[in-house]
Amino acid sequence: MPTSKRAEREATSIGANMARIRKERGITQVDLARRLAVPQQMISKYERGQLRLHGQLILKLAHLMGVTCDQLLGLDRPRTNELPEDTRFLKRLHRIDRLTRRDKLALLRTLDAFLERAELKKSA
Repeated sequence: MPTSKRAEREATSIGANMARIRKERGITQVDLARRLAVPQQMISKYERGQLRLHGQLILKLAHLMGVTCDQLLGLDRPRTNELPEDTRFLKRLHRIDRLTRRDKLALLRTLDAFLERAELKKSA
């Protein structure tokens, strides 16, 4: 059964939305594919609208990219002002998020100490 032009446009716009959010988060197609345990080519096909996202995948993608399903589907725009624009920083945040709780706490203590020193230097 051939797909309608409207269905093709919707799949393409959802895919384009997925690509935009992925890029805003500093996540590569390869990294996203690895996290989902699928080939990178599938991510590319989803983003180009050649494959449709199914319910379970929508939930996983939303969770991995830190957005709601509505945001992923383009029904509600994510609040981009809460995210840093520097993709290098975002990539590091995603790596940090995969650390153990203990390592995260150690890193946060180090960051807090660094930021305190930087603020003291600024005010001096």
